[in-house]
Amino acid sequence: MLRPKYLKSCWQLLKSSCEGAAKLADISPSISRNYSHGPSSFGLLFDIDGVLVRGRTPIPAAKQCFKNLVDQNGRYKMPVVFVTNAGNCMRQTKAEHLSQLLEVEVSPDQVMLSHSPLRMFTQFHKMCVLVSGQGPVEEVAYNLGFEDVVTIDMLREAYPVLDVVDHNRRPKDGIPPTKGLRPIDAVVLFGEPIRWETNLQLITDVLLTNGNLGRTWTSTQYPHIPVLACNMDLLWMAEAKNPRFGHGMFLVCLENLYKKVTGYDLKYEALIGKPSVVTYNYAELLIRQQAENLGWTTPVKRLYAIGDNPMADVYGANLYDRFLQTSRHTKAKMQVKSGVQAVDHMEKAKMTSSELGGAAGVYGSKEDLPEGCSSILVCTGVYSREQQELPSDPTQTVTEQHIFHGHRDFRFDPTLMQPSFVVHDVKEAVETVFQLEGWPLV
Repeated sequence: MLRPKYLKSCWQLLKSSCEGAAKLADISPSISRNYSHGPSSFGLLFDIDGVLVRGRTPIPAAKQCFKNLVDQNGRYKMPVVFVTNAGNCMRQTKAEHLSQLLEVEVSPDQVMLSHSPLRMFTQFHKMCVLVSGQGPVEEVAYNLGFEDVVTIDMLREAYPVLDVVDHNRRPKDGIPPTKGLRPIDAVVLFGEPIRWETNLQLITDVLLTNGNLGRTWTSTQYPHIPVLACNMDLLWMAEAKNPRFGHGMFLVCLENLYKKVTGYDLKYEALIGKPSVVTYNYAELLIRQQAENLGWTTPVKRLYAIGDNPMADVYGANLYDRFLQTSRHTKAKMQVKSGVQAVDHMEKAKMTSSELGGAAGVYGSKEDLPEGCSSILVCTGVYSREQQELPSDPTQTVTEQHIFHGHRDFRFDPTLMQPSFVVHDVKEAVETVFQLEGWPLV
């Protein structure tokens, strides 16, 4: 359902900006010599919640392990990017929080939030979009490139009789006049909102009126206006002993409400954030930028994704690794059989459009993609050895009917739920990577 030509043009723009940033970076020759010709070339992708923090509480091993990732001047020894499905703040805010937490400098260019790839969806930027979530959602939307933004609160104010579940929020003195708004062209779901009943009601209203709340409901105009959703996490880990509901749970509610009312499936124009491939492609682009800033002259060959959620972090890293292997296979086939059209990435890897999230046809074979991506599962978040034990046989990992926590539009594939490594915490994860790459632990 995505439009690759728009994404491809933005890929080129983003690639150009990264190259420009690398040229402007102040990189000394000594640093370039130290790292561009080393024995290995790898990058690290860190999840945040459940890996580095639990809610607002730092995980003790996090600060300790990051001392091994920087030199005596505080400069990273290898490319590091933080990939989180959170999206209720700006990248600058998250970078400042991580800098304080880890006691190392984290730049906004190292932070990827669930909604970051929306910068590439330029075909929606001039549309009037309704945004849902919490935090500075309006500011976030404008920062991503959207030019005409309507929030849920703005919708409530314009149509004061629509939100009536909470009796205390109903109009007290008669029915106030409707102010009216311009028609909504698309809906962007950034993350879980605070008042679910309000958001579920008004989003459903928008979908069933084709974006014009002055009309009556109709399900005959199907499919509905475009819906773009970020962050599919069903559960996430905070300070509580057990996981908390995430935005994925909100999406389950919205999907089932829409289906119950209309008899049709809610359709997504894009599903963004882990575990979609487009998220990891965007993260790899940031890794490439960090490598260039470090003075590395050779491509990053391997990525290690460290996370706590089997469905988001492990599934996503393994899905991206499958995409990389398919890309390499297709590239090799094209070189061998010049002039013969290669098998389409999506068909060869048997990935759905939702799993790719817009990656098909966007990231061409000419790019120096990594050779692979390994998944490292820590036991300090959603996954715990005390509650779950991963069997050696991948086909026995989960059953779709029992505990498959993936999104509705993602296929159940037990092999993608099997991590490359299971470790206790993030410190052990980094030590594992260093041992694999032949780097000293101190």
